Amino acid sequence: MGRMEGVHMWEYTDRVLDHFRNPRNVGVVKDADGVGEVGSLACGDALKLTFKLDANKRISDAKFQTFGCASAIASSSALTEMIRGMTLEEAEKVTNQDIARFLGGLPEQKMHCSVMGREALEAAILNYRTGAKAKKVLEGRVVCNCFGVTEEEIERVVRENGLTTAEQVTNYCKAGGGCGACIPEIQSIIERVARERKRAGAARPEPRTFLQKIHMIEATIEREIRPMLQRDGGDLELVNVDGNRVTVAFRGMCAQCNVAQFTMKDVVEAKLREFVSDDIVVDEEKQ
Repeated sequence: MGRMEGVHMWEYTDRVLDHFRNPRNVGVVKDADGVGEVGSLACGDALKLTFKLDANKRISDAKFQTFGCASAIASSSALTEMIRGMTLEEAEKVTNQDIARFLGGLPEQKMHCSVMGREALEAAILNYRTGAKAKKVLEGRVVCNCFGVTEEEIERVVRENGLTTAEQVTNYCKAGGGCGACIPEIQSIIERVARERKRAGAARPEPRTFLQKIHMIEATIEREIRPMLQRDGGDLELVNVDGNRVTVAFRGMCAQCNVAQFTMKDVVEAKLREFVSDDIVVDEEKQ
């Protein structure tokens, strides 16, 4: 399992290092209900995920085998820990950002490892439900021939992670990291998604009163933000709204997390700007 890289090259959190040095759930589940394989040795990273369901249709066991760097091993180990006890419906909602947050953050250049984990889980669930081939099959038009990444995959990582540059796309799914011939097309996909977001934002109803703005903020926190934090044992409290400045306090695991600032900017502020108003700025209440 795994190839070792010089861990000093990257700024890894203690939790990443722990899951890299002491990976959980390594191996293959016997008589697995779902099997998913993604990546390839030729691309440098490969992951096989297997799981077993109990009588209540919850994931009772999950294991992995991987050939990859420290981040790939840690992401795979973390994912198997996260999904144990979940229903398949709950597991399907796990995102690559959830995996990164569970680990206290990943270097952006290694975010593709969290994406690979999410893809392996989706492939394993699909295998259970349909009997479809466990190994990931490319669907849609291939944009990056070097790493076999489709237009659909690129668009998904751009949308889900708010990416704005081709370099970020390479970090998240490796597309563009080979010969580079596909970079102009990657950039056009980014621009198309940005235009669609802008049109959607123009159609979003702006709050007409301050009270309505508070209600929209509260609703967005309940619907879009709190469920993501609670999956990782954290929570968030709305402390104050002063014009366009929103103050929140992190609770539970989020209060202890060394990437609370990352979570605040990348999740809370982004969601409030998307669903309430573009001018919102989020601050964290200091204890």
